[in-house]
This record gives sequence, structure tokens and C-alpha cells, in this order.
Amino acid sequence: MKKVVKFGGSSLADAHQFEKVGNIIRSDEDRKFVIPSAPGKRNSKDTKVTDMLYSCYALAEEGKDFLDPLNKIKERYQEIIDGLKLTLTLDKEFELIHKNFEKKAGDNYAASRGEYLNGIIMANYLGYEFVDPADVICFEKDGSFNADKTDKLLSKRLAKIERAVIPGFYGALPDGTIKTFSRGGSDITGSIVSRAVKADVYENWTDVSGFLVADPRIIENPAGIETITYKELRELSYMGATVLHEESIFPVRKAGIPINIRNTNAPEDNGTWIVESTCHKPKYTITGIAGKKGFCAINIEKAMMNTEVGFGRKVLEVFEKHNISFEHVPSGIDTFTVFVHQSEFEEKEQKVLAGIHKLAEPDSIDMEADLALIAVVGRGMKAMRGTAARIFAALAHSDINIKMIDQGSSELNIIIGVRNEDFEAAIKAIYDIFVSSRL
Repeated sequence: MKKVVKFGGSSLADAHQFEKVGNIIRSDEDRKFVIPSAPGKRNSKDTKVTDMLYSCYALAEEGKDFLDPLNKIKERYQEIIDGLKLTLTLDKEFELIHKNFEKKAGDNYAASRGEYLNGIIMANYLGYEFVDPADVICFEKDGSFNADKTDKLLSKRLAKIERAVIPGFYGALPDGTIKTFSRGGSDITGSIVSRAVKADVYENWTDVSGFLVADPRIIENPAGIETITYKELRELSYMGATVLHEESIFPVRKAGIPINIRNTNAPEDNGTWIVESTCHKPKYTITGIAGKKGFCAINIEKAMMNTEVGFGRKVLEVFEKHNISFEHVPSGIDTFTVFVHQSEFEEKEQKVLAGIHKLAEPDSIDMEADLALIAVVGRGMKAMRGTAARIFAALAHSDINIKMIDQGSSELNIIIGVRNEDFEAAIKAIYDIFVSSRL
């Protein structure tokens, strides 16, 4: 077998964590390609190296002295090197970083150095070959990721290497300028490498033992998810489940490679398997619950709306014109509601309302703010009667008013709208009826 293993920042925060990672990699000969993140927090009061780099570069960009904060970053890495008893120096790398900061090489370059330096240490520690993503992960001039070019270049390069460390999070533009993915982008790098080497498994190691049925900040000790499909994960990730960067799904999904989320601090745990499809029956009717606060609803009413061809298009055209994406559009015979992110909408609300009146000529428009959306997701819901009824009964029992209901024809998820202040209570009620009580 061939495994790609990605380790998050908390897994590589200090020398002790590095040793855990080294033991995990060496315990399985199949773990041949390693994707490290930058060092994360060592404790709750600590600062991630990536954030230290951003702050340091901000001083450089303002023309201020940044030597002291850069030396503090160097000390973080030296502590890891000393703790691992490595004969390695990063002096030349830091000299170059200092020069490039003075030249104002860009905040993408600055942020990427966290993974770059950690990759050098990891390769030295393991005795693996170091591959700089700037040479093999390609972005276009406009900053968009070039998946096909990257796959060809990376496949060719790694075909010649038995074991390698490829830092996460960044690549390069055609002119060699460093370009990063969005925060958490090391997950994406791991996925890209998995596709390029045609890995059997992509192991993503973090500080939790996989996905949980609900947010542990809301539910105390929630149940874990053993197996989840890409489609289910996509729904949960979009609605706030953040163990894995949502964009990291696509390269491995296209290649049919399963992802295994594992815990560096509890390597004996099986974690969560993310797969394309499965006959594995979920333990509960639902796979997971996730949600977000901060939505508003624009309720549009017009008599005989259902007979007017193009009414919905006219309304949504106004939102598009003002660069506002919509979340859900439940409708009735004479009503049409658009749910949007409140923060995106508030500054433009009057222009949007004026545009709707001009294009669609509704009888009335009213709005409701401070709403939350909750996604109840599960492949098991399709085969189980009365799932929606159980959700509604649980919410009614908790005296929670439902503001919106939306269910796709795939029956993979049910979206419920509630008031912001009812968000946590709603998740607790749904979790209780499906997991705790299993009524």
C-alpha cells in the first residue's frame, strides 16, 4: 500500500509532538509521503507560527524593525531542532527570509515559510527527501489553482522518490512568486499529493479522533462518526464542521481515495473514514448535525407569483448584481424567501430591496434578521420513516419555533431555520432524540 500522511499544526507544535509523529510514521512502512503544517500552539496562551509570521511581515511592510519577532520565530524552530537532537541549522534560510521581508516579498511568502521550515526539519528528522511545493504545485496568474498541471508535474517528480516530505499550504505562480491556499490549506496539499501518487489512503492526523456527530462546544462528549461519505461531509463542512478543509475533498474524491482522520495524541483510535460510498450502516439515523448563526430572510410576496414566468430569476438577479450569494430559497404559491448571510447583506439591503421592487414588482417585502441554519445530515435518513417528524417533535418539545424547512430530493439532509438564540438548544434537542435517547 501507499499512504500519504498530513500532520496539523498542533501535531507539530514542539519536539515532543514531533517525536509522536515520527513514531506514527515509522510504525507503518506504507506511510511514504508526509505533509507537515507549520508549528501550532503549544498551549492555550501560545501563538501559532503562521500568525507570528504574519505579524512579523506586517512590521516589515510598514518599514519598521522586525528582527526581534523574526528571531523569536527562529527560536521556536531551534527549540524543536534541539529537542530532537538534530545537527541542523536554519541560519541560511532565516537570512534569506530576512532579505525577502525587506524586499516586501508578500504576505503569502511570509505565511508559507512556517510550513517550509517545518518541512526541512521533518525531512531531516525522518531521513526523507524534501520537495518544495513551489516547484510542483502550480497556480495561474490570476491566483487560481491549476489542478491538471500540478498533477502531471507532481506525479512525475514523486514517481522518482520513494519517501518524501512536501510542506503543505503553498505553491507558486508561473513567475515563481509564492501563492498560498486559504488557511488550513495543508489539508488541500495532502489531497493533491494523494491524487498525484495514486495513494491507497490519505491519512489526515490532527488533535481529535475524527469527526463528531455534533459540536463538542454545544454537546458534552458527543458520539464519534466512524464512516462518512464525501457528500455527507460536504454538507457538514459547509455548515460549520471544520476538522478538514472543505476544498481538500475534491482531488481525492475524483481519484476515489478514502481519507482517514486520525488523532496524533491517540494513534490507537480508528478515527473517521471518509469514503465515496459505503454499505456500512450508520450507528444512528443521522450522521451529523452542524449549523451557523447570522442569517437573515427576505420574504417576498406577490399574488399569482406561481404563474409569472421568470419571477425567481428576477429576484435572484438582484442579489447577483450586488455580489450576494444566497443560501436557501424556500417558496410557496405567492411567497418567495431568500436566506442570505446577514453580514454580507446589511450594508446593501436598501439597494437590494429597491432592485427587487424595480425588477419583480412584488406586493410586499419584509425581512427577519438574527436567524440560524442547522443541517441534519445522514445517508440513513432516506431509509427511515418519520425523520423530519422526529426533528419537529424534538424542537416543539423544547419550545423552539421553526422559521424555515428545506429538504433536498436526495433526502441526505434537512435544513432547519431557527432564531439565533435558539441555536444551541435546537442542536441539543435534535442530538438527544437521535443519539442520546434514540427515540
